[in-house]
Formats: sequence, structure tokens, C-alpha cells
Amino acid sequence: MGGRGAVVLIEEGHIALIKRIRDGSMYYVFPGGGILAHETPEAAAKREAFEELGVQVEIERLFTKIDYQGIQYFFMARRIGGIFGTGLGEEYTDPKRQRGTYEPVWVRLEELQTIQVKPMEVAGELQRLSEEN
Repeated sequence: MGGRGAVVLIEEGHIALIKRIRDGSMYYVFPGGGILAHETPEAAAKREAFEELGVQVEIERLFTKIDYQGIQYFFMARRIGGIFGTGLGEEYTDPKRQRGTYEPVWVRLEELQTIQVKPMEVAGELQRLSEEN
């Protein structure tokens, strides 16, 4: 697997995540996906935010990056358009994928420590950041 671009979208004390149920497990991931050959990590994060959440975002800065099956980039982002929950990426539209369910949700920042978020390192860093503010 190559790199991945993802957004960290926080509004009014809530963070946008994708709730996944797969093979009997429930967990949450940051909206994002693979970086296409012609894309920068930032462009991939913006495209994935639209496909998965239905929103247009402006990338503010790189929040963190981790090395897991390729470099994964997590960008702080700000919504500039769209309607949350209207994403039409293949996760939602391709019935043959059989990779479990995807549901865009808002989660209170304080709840990050009580739910399973992947990757845990990024959720932990966000938790520390919210405790400092």
C-alpha cells in the first residue's frame, strides 16, 4: 500500500470520523484514503474529504504523519463548503466491495479516549491537544 492522505476536521469541539463496522468489529478512522499517482498528500486528503464526508475543505497544516504501510499524512482542515454526510465515494456506492459499513459521524473530542480510533497515535495526539486548550 502506498501513502494515505487524511483530514482532521474539528468543529465546535467535535471531530469528523468514519465509523466502521467490519467483521464484527466497530472502530473509527479519520476520513482519508490512498494518494493517487498524480496527487500530493494534501490533494488526496481534500478529495477523500469530499468523497467520504461530502464536504470541501481547505488544508490548514500538516498535523502529523506516521509510517504504517506507507506514509500516512494527517492534515488539519477547515470546512469551506458541502453538506456533511453526503459523500458518494465508492465506500458507499459499490455494493461489491464487501468491506463492512462506513458512516460519517461527529464525535466529541473528549470521547476519543473512550472509543477505538485508528491509528491510535493520532487520536492520542489530538486528545493531548484538546486537554491543553
